[in-house]
Amino acid sequence: MAAPYDLNDDSVVVIIGSGAGGGTLGSALAQQGVDVVILEAGKRVEYDDFINDEWGSFGQLAWLDNRTTSGNWRVSQDFANLPAWIVKAVGGTTTHWAGASLRFQEHELKALTNYGPVEGANLLDWPLTLADLEPYYAKAEDNMGVTRTNGIPGLPASNNFKIFEAGAKALGYKDVHTGRMAINSEARDERSACQQTGFCFQGCKWGAKWSTLYVDIPKGEATGKLEVRSQSHVLKIEHNDAGKVTGVVYADKDGNQQVQKARIVCVAGNSFESPRMLLNSASAKFPDGLANSSGQVGKNYMRHMTGSVYAVFDKPVHFYRGTTMAGIIQDESRHDPSRGFVGGYELETLALGLPFMAAFLNPGGWGRSFTSALDGYDRMAGMWIVGEDMPQEKNAVTLHPDAKDQYGMPVPNVHFDDHPNDVAMRNHAYSQGMALYDAVGATQTYPTPPYPSTHNLGTNRMSEKPQDGVVNKWGQTHDIANLFVSDGSQFTTGAAENPTLTIVALALRQADHIASQMSKGEL
Repeated sequence: MAAPYDLNDDSVVVIIGSGAGGGTLGSALAQQGVDVVILEAGKRVEYDDFINDEWGSFGQLAWLDNRTTSGNWRVSQDFANLPAWIVKAVGGTTTHWAGASLRFQEHELKALTNYGPVEGANLLDWPLTLADLEPYYAKAEDNMGVTRTNGIPGLPASNNFKIFEAGAKALGYKDVHTGRMAINSEARDERSACQQTGFCFQGCKWGAKWSTLYVDIPKGEATGKLEVRSQSHVLKIEHNDAGKVTGVVYADKDGNQQVQKARIVCVAGNSFESPRMLLNSASAKFPDGLANSSGQVGKNYMRHMTGSVYAVFDKPVHFYRGTTMAGIIQDESRHDPSRGFVGGYELETLALGLPFMAAFLNPGGWGRSFTSALDGYDRMAGMWIVGEDMPQEKNAVTLHPDAKDQYGMPVPNVHFDDHPNDVAMRNHAYSQGMALYDAVGATQTYPTPPYPSTHNLGTNRMSEKPQDGVVNKWGQTHDIANLFVSDGSQFTTGAAENPTLTIVALALRQADHIASQMSKGEL
């Protein structure tokens, strides 16, 4: 492990956040000989300390700092201070994610070209192509141990998947299997195989599921070039008169403010904290926040079009046994406007434990339909819908005018309105999900609205032209050469696929770019 870097060492790359983007980037840079300090707001909870209990784990890992919401989305009404369920700990949300690892499709990287202008949407083509990403997708899949790549077998089928697959085949779907999952189906990379415990969202106690916490970060630390500073909550980024960033102000575990000097700063705090940091770093030189000459910092927030369908059968299913999300139907992920919407969606198996099922099925509700659903819990099957939602400029992370956090900084407000395209896609997916379960004998189906657990994207988007977005194709901000964005906030559009594989691929690509530019003396 690296000895602690001096606070005044301005030769280091400082990365804010240790999740899929920041943890991957920090490790990859350290392995190329670059000195790196990762500042992580949360504690370091090693995997043998994870709690296999839904509420206990939520208290251990979740980001519970105050946030506010607005907009017509269901989350604002039911979970007003939980716009998203993300993690505040070393490894970030790679400790909580389900493991689905899918490549984007070519048409999704050129959404404006392929879908055409969509009224009310702020669509834009990505400034890179699938060919640019493919070598990094391959590296990411190998590093993460993604099943059905590199000769790694798929995960076994749970009861939940067997019902899902039978229903899919009854509807004529062809592309159905247990998924490309970053969960070991056999021992690999000094980590055990999946034990099918079913607590994927609570942190994998076996280390079978990929996480930067116990895969990438230890490899980076072993080089002596990476220091991970936990309980270091970043408040703002400093710059000099020339407009280059020079360091990062953070609160340490005792609440004392520190400044870590930096040669380069990479922001990887997720789609809420990353724009919030840039906005909170406003100065006389940058009155609207850092990297915000376009006015697009915080704008175009996407969370994927989501919802769930549960079904009750007359025989036991025990859908909570086995991997949470090892099951996918990809037939609907195509772009086919004849369905009444642009873009597409995936259907993926999902199981919630009884505590979360009771909390999320109908928040604050009690009554016959709710109690009968819980009565049928052991006979239930479930799926999650995830599809491409439309970026809208009004869907945005902004600084709350009054509410402050524990450090006196404005809290983020998350505004989201569903786009009509999102609604049409969700309704199509609900009807397909219900038909799937009906085709295999469901006695009841329950389409349920979106949860706060989702994919947070956009808010610092990539663009070819500086006036359209925040960063270029390398994640480098258009306005400040030594300031990068390294997480899902750089996504130009959301695509239908779960985003983590793409975040990792972009981080590996960015690491090569930064290391190369540093060695040439251009950064």
